Amino acid sequence: MNTDAVSQSSMPQSAAQKPIRSLDDALERCQFLGMRLSKQRRYILELLWQAQEHLSAREIYDRLNRQGREIGHTSVYQNLEALSNQNIIECIERSDGRLYGNISDSHSHVNCMDTQQIMDVHVKLPEEILRQVEAATGVSITEYRIEFYGHHADAAAVTADPS
Repeated sequence: MNTDAVSQSSMPQSAAQKPIRSLDDALERCQFLGMRLSKQRRYILELLWQAQEHLSAREIYDRLNRQGREIGHTSVYQNLEALSNQNIIECIERSDGRLYGNISDSHSHVNCMDTQQIMDVHVKLPEEILRQVEAATGVSITEYRIEFYGHHADAAAVTADPS
């Protein structure tokens, strides 16, 4: 038996549904699920929480090795797969590959067309809009994610200036 793991019966059921808002929450969720907290898994979680951005597996591998935390390619991929499958981290499928982020609960993204950066935002739509969507589709909305796209305000001002 893994002595690091917390038995599911000793942790409140709400821990499984509680949003992951910190590195400690992510580690707690791993324990709740009985996942082994290897040093490689901890390295990846620590990096994602420190970086606060969406990174490819290659970027994660490179950054960890630059920090002197030697970890193999296979270990990075296997840990990212396990963590994203358990909804501890986010995995975004893009045409140029997968990106991983630290926020796994329902949230939206702002995609900067200038920098290709993806920023996490928590947006709450007015109930009226949700009811309109439900009325139009016949589907009861339980959660949603919105993708916003745009340019930095500085870049938009420059392109709008005809001089």
